[in-house]
Amino acid sequence: MRIDVVTLFPELFEGFLAIGMVGRALASGALAVRTRSPREFGLGRHRSVDDTPYGGGSGMVMRVDCIVRCMEALDEAAVEGDASIAHPGAAAASAGPVPRAHRVLLTPQGQPFRQEKAIELAARPAVALVCGRYEGFDERVRAFVDEEISLGDFVMTGGEVAAMAVIDACVRLLPGVLGNAVSAEHESHSPALAGLLEYPQYTRPVEFRGHKVPEVLQQGNHAAIARWRRAEAELRTAQRRPDLWRKARGGEPPPDESGEARR
Repeated sequence: MRIDVVTLFPELFEGFLAIGMVGRALASGALAVRTRSPREFGLGRHRSVDDTPYGGGSGMVMRVDCIVRCMEALDEAAVEGDASIAHPGAAAASAGPVPRAHRVLLTPQGQPFRQEKAIELAARPAVALVCGRYEGFDERVRAFVDEEISLGDFVMTGGEVAAMAVIDACVRLLPGVLGNAVSAEHESHSPALAGLLEYPQYTRPVEFRGHKVPEVLQQGNHAAIARWRRAEAELRTAQRRPDLWRKARGGEPPPDESGEARR
């Protein structure tokens, strides 16, 4: 998989790309990452990439020409065999025909980023994540991207943290990146749990300050453990995320503490 990042601050990604699962994916060649700044395509002596908004208003708006030229340059460089890939071990990920990256605008106006979208993006050969700054993007940028994604209903100073979140969520789904592939199957929001929250997890010690590991998990009865985990996943989802419960149950309201469906 190839991930391109359009950002005014490529240096923010250096540490993030060097450690953990992302670093492992780069080293193995499962992932290739390139960052490029729109400032390379900025105007004038100061390489300006923003300007005042038409119609007036506060803040500065990122120029459409600088953003689009940066995205196009990344695609062109990929076709030509870009040597600036973030890690040399990632060269294997770029073998074969080079596709145009699926372009994602990171904006609080986008669709909420969910596990289903992470699975979809991880299956793509190339994705470009476009990070904003200042007052946001010139509206015309939207004509040159494929979709818009938001981390949630809040605003940050830029899209770089959102880009890192998307990269991390996708990378752990790539084949061979996790030590145990099953780890990504039975977790919150996964298809194996029908989109429910994950059941509680325990490890040693058996008891800590009056809090014990449930007996069913200590007895080795795998069928009973599976039933307990399913029941706990349903209970936790109903209590903490009734919206996910309704989605998993086709609109059925979650039960209240008595077991009766809430209306």
